Amino acid sequence: MNAHISRSYCALLFAIGISFFTIILVKLFWIQIINHSFYLTCAERQYFFTLTAYPPRAPIFDRTGTNYLALNKESLAAFIIPTEIEDRAALESFLKRHFPSAYERLHPSSSLQKKFLYVARRLTPEQKKLIEDAQLTDIHFLQEPSRFYPIPSAGAIVGITDIDNNGLFGIEKKCDAQLKGTPHTIRIEKDARSGHYIRVETLDAGISGKPVQLTIDATLQFLAHEAVAQTVAKFGAKQGAAIIMDPVTGEILAMVNVPSFDPNHLAKLDLAHTKVTALTDTFELGSVFKVFSALAALAEGVVTPDELIDCKNTKTTFIDGRKINTVLPHGIIPFKDVIAFSNNIGIAIVAKRVGDKIYSHYTQLGFGTSTGIELMGEAPGFVNPPHNWSKQSIISLSYGYEVTATLMQLACAFALIARDGVPVHPHILSPVTQPSAAALSGLRRDSYAEASSHRRATKPLYEAETIAIIKELLRRTSQYGTAKKAQVHGCTVMSKTGTANMLIDGVYVDTKNRYTCAGIVQKGDYQRVIVTFVQEAARGDLFAATVTAPLFEEIAERMLIHEKMI
Repeated sequence: MNAHISRSYCALLFAIGISFFTIILVKLFWIQIINHSFYLTCAERQYFFTLTAYPPRAPIFDRTGTNYLALNKESLAAFIIPTEIEDRAALESFLKRHFPSAYERLHPSSSLQKKFLYVARRLTPEQKKLIEDAQLTDIHFLQEPSRFYPIPSAGAIVGITDIDNNGLFGIEKKCDAQLKGTPHTIRIEKDARSGHYIRVETLDAGISGKPVQLTIDATLQFLAHEAVAQTVAKFGAKQGAAIIMDPVTGEILAMVNVPSFDPNHLAKLDLAHTKVTALTDTFELGSVFKVFSALAALAEGVVTPDELIDCKNTKTTFIDGRKINTVLPHGIIPFKDVIAFSNNIGIAIVAKRVGDKIYSHYTQLGFGTSTGIELMGEAPGFVNPPHNWSKQSIISLSYGYEVTATLMQLACAFALIARDGVPVHPHILSPVTQPSAAALSGLRRDSYAEASSHRRATKPLYEAETIAIIKELLRRTSQYGTAKKAQVHGCTVMSKTGTANMLIDGVYVDTKNRYTCAGIVQKGDYQRVIVTFVQEAARGDLFAATVTAPLFEEIAERMLIHEKMI
């Protein structure tokens, strides 16, 4: 009897065991086979998500190909997974107090269906510590690339990127497609043990960006910026700028403006300081234009360098009823000294002989037309055409009024003189960098083609004899005239200064001025064009001879030492 009960009990237990085992098998079959995709999706939702991102952005180099102007650095981002929040009350309280923008984005109406939400990116050390100290399990960290700029003085040229590493302006914007490549898709997994998120798999490999090399010399950029900043500070000026160009190739070796901005610290960014002043701003530059009115007069054969010009031996006179002022009185002097001593009366007398042809010469030299350099925002300037002229116009045009120009146009015009009358268009992308169609987005293709064509041009616009005379006039100006403080020992300097009154509310104010010195530095086959510029010094009784001519000399000397020419 007991044996029978025992057998029955065992059979019952066996049947129960088989039943449970069958139930488990059915459940497993249901999970693993029938609802496999459902549970797989749930698991992936809990432990995986995909993120589309660009590969590390390619660097930007200076002309050497070894000095970085822009490179990547790792930055830290904080994020949450809205669908997996464990302590919403604590999280919302923390975000509302310290990261209100993230708090707003976490609101159910905006975070619905979101699997990933940034709290903040490019965290500061203070923000990182704040989050760590809060010890909230719902906030996670992620390493991601950002940009670093070793030469802040090149910030306006190089530009910056936004939070997603897209170029905003400068070369970063111009060559954005080339630098960032094409995106890749990665799968990010949550480690079950630590709870941290890690990259585990690349689902769709993108294409890496290609580096960009500029013509800028990083060291010269720093040295020129330092010199301009010191001059601006010395005279309490509102702004200053400088360009160094190789006239043989048109390559821009340095282009600086002060005030500038630090692209590594953008918390208090002033957008006005992000402009490349030498390209975006146009000015009436004053007496530096006497070089070009003299060139026009010589080319038209209406004057010779030794012709005696009666400058009336006065500071003020009238021509055709129009009042003309000049800084120092001169009597009867040769035309070459009219330029050297920058006499307004003398140049106006000669310019009247040229007449409306002066307009054609100014435009032939490139004034009134963008240069085509591979940067955005370039202004074309303006030359008052003859049909708009008043009796004053030819007089004003002779010494740099009624014509506005960029400092880049001025550099190009001096480069034409350095090249014996052959025009050159500037460029800032190194020949090593072959701009793709995408890289030239936003740049007028006809401008780029025109610039490339002119860089290969060999036909001079002026006779060799005329250019030789202009060079001699510039040498004389640097040796004896208004630009003598631009002289550099051991080199030939051919330069001209200009002091121009600023037009404010329709009136020229003689206590608010712009100061310019532009010229050519030459030693054997070595040539450089330098343009220096300062605007609105604290004192209103200064002249370019004492402001920008010494700045020219300072930059030239630093340049020659750096390039091992002295």
